Amino acid sequence: MRRAAVAVACLLGSAAVWAVPGFGEVKAAYRTSDTVVLDRHGAVLQRVRTDPRQRRLDWVPLHEVSPAFRHALLLSEDKRFHEHSGVDWPAVGAAAWGNLWSSRTRGASTVTMQLAGLIDEGLATPHGGRSVGAKLGQARVAWQLERGWSKDQILEAYLNLVAFRGEVVGIGALSATLFRKLPSGLDAVESAVAAALIRAPNARPHDVAQRACRVLAAQGRGAACETLSAYTQQVLAGRHGDVLDADAQLAPHAARRVVAGAAPGATLRTTLDAGIQRHARDTLRRQLVELRERHVEDGAVIVIDNRSGEVLAWVGSSGTLSQAADVDGVLAPRQAGSTLKPFLYGLALEARWLTAASLLDDSPVGLSTAAGLYLPQNYDHRFKGPVTLRTALGASLNVPAVRTLVLVTPERFAQRLRALGMNLPRNGDYYGYSLALGSAEVTLADLANAYRALANGGATAPLRLRPGDVSPSSRPVMDPGASFIVADILADREARVPTFGLDNALSPRYWAAVKTGTSKDMRDNWCVGFTRRYTVGVWVGNAGGEPMRDVSGVTGAAPVWRAVMDELERQAERTPTSTPPRGVVMRRVRFEAAVEPSRDEWFLAGTELEEVSAATALARASARINSPADRSVIALDPDIPPHAQQLAVTAVTGTPASWSWRLDGQRIGTAGRELRWTLRLGAHRLELVDAKGRVVESARFEVRGAQPR
Repeated sequence: MRRAAVAVACLLGSAAVWAVPGFGEVKAAYRTSDTVVLDRHGAVLQRVRTDPRQRRLDWVPLHEVSPAFRHALLLSEDKRFHEHSGVDWPAVGAAAWGNLWSSRTRGASTVTMQLAGLIDEGLATPHGGRSVGAKLGQARVAWQLERGWSKDQILEAYLNLVAFRGEVVGIGALSATLFRKLPSGLDAVESAVAAALIRAPNARPHDVAQRACRVLAAQGRGAACETLSAYTQQVLAGRHGDVLDADAQLAPHAARRVVAGAAPGATLRTTLDAGIQRHARDTLRRQLVELRERHVEDGAVIVIDNRSGEVLAWVGSSGTLSQAADVDGVLAPRQAGSTLKPFLYGLALEARWLTAASLLDDSPVGLSTAAGLYLPQNYDHRFKGPVTLRTALGASLNVPAVRTLVLVTPERFAQRLRALGMNLPRNGDYYGYSLALGSAEVTLADLANAYRALANGGATAPLRLRPGDVSPSSRPVMDPGASFIVADILADREARVPTFGLDNALSPRYWAAVKTGTSKDMRDNWCVGFTRRYTVGVWVGNAGGEPMRDVSGVTGAAPVWRAVMDELERQAERTPTSTPPRGVVMRRVRFEAAVEPSRDEWFLAGTELEEVSAATALARASARINSPADRSVIALDPDIPPHAQQLAVTAVTGTPASWSWRLDGQRIGTAGRELRWTLRLGAHRLELVDAKGRVVESARFEVRGAQPR
């Protein structure tokens, strides 16, 4: 043995000039298996695992490791760690000469020698065990490490690089995964089990317990061995992730979007604000706890900076309150409910078909559709009679919205929603008149960004989640004047009174334009609105689509919207009052028969009214062409005589007899009765004209086919 020691010493001496990495180099080269997502200020928002091969968390300094574990480790792996210079010669001497440093004498391999194999793959232990040459190589590097590193540095690096069980590498990952705590909190029993895993990472729980028992016995804690086998079985079978601090995992859904393709260990910055994100998340959870008895468990929140389009908060779910926490409620398409109405009325305003003072008929109506008769109802199943557009939108009345859609047409409305960024998968005719009440499915992100367009005078641009993202310049979609008037209505507390009363979550002390919505059978509940600086969108419901019980927009999503917006406005600098865009004027309006009190009202220039007659306004608002449908194509049949191929030109019941039809610029008859027109090949334009010659509504259609025989 003395000869072997002398030979090894000579070998080590001759290798002294070989370079080994410094402690700082090893630590700098360490990479976690996560990609770290930061907020706009550099605070950690989320850790997303992007390396499927190994589980490694942040590097753990030695002073943050429990003394109990350090003691247990050295008892198990290297009792004379602080005395030797890399090789434990007494341990080597205890091994059988015929099996010098073989795999059966693991105890002869010091922590420093094992570290040599961890930082140099060429010195790692092969599956078949260590050869004498491999042992000598480890000893050589261990000797150099001991000359260049301190004992604490060697132990710290070893604890962060050693594999414990399966994919788990390092004391940080082990503590979080198996014991659900930080390394500083490991007690004596946990430390003994953890130390035993280094010897045989994939051993059966019973064998691990036996090795751990020997470690405890060496500390005079043998009594703990009685229940150690059951405890070890429970620990090794109970791995369910490694999130130590749920509060530090703030944005799992947004993080998934930004880490796609990122390398493990990378650090990515987002536009999110950790403080706003945390407040939005906690506010949503508190509200859902209160709504739990009403069968509500899911929700989502998005906060957007109006000017830049940067997303400040992205809360995709209620987390532990949900049975589908991985579903991103910000991106899941769901029926929009009444939240689409502002864009419908905006379209009617900019086309100058209606004004904010126009009267709409809130009374029962039946509309013929391919599926039968469509009978829209208001939320409270009551009708208000003649109401202005301002009241109809502010109070979210359904029947006036449907009447307006008849005027606008479903396809034209669908095109507007697509232009605002909502990905409607079907054309407007598929949704029909129910599109006015939000039958189309949209995402919270797209819906909130459309409201942001209202805040920005009708101009839209994509959202930004990464600071470095180059966003395309905004493009105008809505008329700035119409956008201003719609926003003014959404901020009008008095306009909401008929449905919501004066005291509700939609009436903050600062200026805010806001709208709620509830989809069919109370499956989805929305509240989306904006101030001068921020847009906030909230959805609550159930990820599986189950209906809620007795939850409206004001009681479901609105309290979350209000609390989040209150916090944003509390921190925000005061913003100046917005001025109306060019082409918007204010006039004093008086309503005949006291339909509504006189008031100052905003108008697009050229549409001003000073006096509104209920009879005239209702007739004009409800005027529409029943047949032919706009953009329809009619085919001639060559086997039918020409005089028998006629088109029925009709308007809705109640259209004034003084109105007339004009086809391709020529008057063809009055609108008070049905008119038959013999089909003629080509593209045609039909206009419904009032008594003063103004076009109330028009429809384009085309006649195709061969001439009849």
